[in-house]
Amino acid sequence: MSPADLFLQSDAALREVVDQLDPADFSAAVPKEWSQLESPTLLGILGRHAYDEAWIPDVIAGRAAADGDPFADVDLLGDDPIAAYDALNDEATAAVRAGDMADTFRFTYGDYPAAEGLTHMATYRAFQAYSIAKHFGIPFHLSPELIAGFTEHVVPHADEWRQWGVFPPAIEPPADADDETRLLCTLGFWQP
Repeated sequence: MSPADLFLQSDAALREVVDQLDPADFSAAVPKEWSQLESPTLLGILGRHAYDEAWIPDVIAGRAAADGDPFADVDLLGDDPIAAYDALNDEATAAVRAGDMADTFRFTYGDYPAAEGLTHMATYRAFQAYSIAKHFGIPFHLSPELIAGFTEHVVPHADEWRQWGVFPPAIEPPADADDETRLLCTLGFWQP
């Protein structure tokens, strides 16, 4: 699987979870480690994902927030947060599918080759999808294709990225673990 396909499938997985959110839960608290917000809520997390989606066309074109942040003080969610997120997701998907990408993606935490940048963005989305679904009781599983893609593109870097704080400590998988559980344990996200 290419890094672009990994991103597209991860972004679709997050959208699958977002589309199942109950607006009644928007004010619910979420784990502090999900956000740099003082008191993160589900709506706040959705707002951060909307912000990330809005940036995808610019990121893949090689632009960075250091060049100016047109989304910094914009209400990207409006009166219908899920529909607003979906519209931004559609734009991000179209931009990545178009395939016209800069050689380097410029994130706030550094510059990375496009393939690695796509993998970073995919990782964030897929494991947020899993975490949000688990936290709010939404039925969700990583697809076999995503499991294979993360095994190829992310698992070889897990220990290095763990040192940077990307992943929590690895977890010993249960004896009867399936492929998804083994991946989630390797990356420290599995929850029984």
